[in-house]
Amino acid sequence: MHEVRFHGRGGQGAVTSAELLAQAAIDEGKAAQAFPSFGPERRGAPVMAFARVADEPILNRTVIQFPSAVIVLDPSLPALVDVAQGIQADGVVVLNSSKSPEQIRKETGIKVKLAVVDANHIAREEIGRVITNTTMLGALLAAVSLVAPERLEKQYEGRFGRLASKNINAFKRALKETVVLDAV
Repeated sequence: MHEVRFHGRGGQGAVTSAELLAQAAIDEGKAAQAFPSFGPERRGAPVMAFARVADEPILNRTVIQFPSAVIVLDPSLPALVDVAQGIQADGVVVLNSSKSPEQIRKETGIKVKLAVVDANHIAREEIGRVITNTTMLGALLAAVSLVAPERLEKQYEGRFGRLASKNINAFKRALKETVVLDAV
């Protein structure tokens, strides 16, 4: 089973990302679930969302404490939150940053596999707004094969209507532009 934790800020689409990933997995015939974790936070406050993807039915309904993947939508969060907390030794941290993976590793001490993409830049160019959730799902799939990219594209079409093509373009760019650094 793959357990994924999303870190973002209110309004950035972390919850939507978890839902899109889970629905794409279900469309592939896998078992999946997605759920948010937030209280009375306002737009811009740190939030988390979670997704599980498995080949067998998922009976666990608890918060994910030991994820196999962590996706960080906002580049400022690693300075505020230990985004790698509980990550499995063979896991991956997927970060939105304009910095190199080597620079991030040096600054954060993250030792697991690290995938980095400048999702802010891609989203600004492709979508016209710095909302990175669909872009970051491309970065996730560049690092870990959880679902077929076409399944997520289908979800984008259903969820975003006339904005789907912009989100798909951002997603595809992230698939190509994500830099992956193996664990140390």
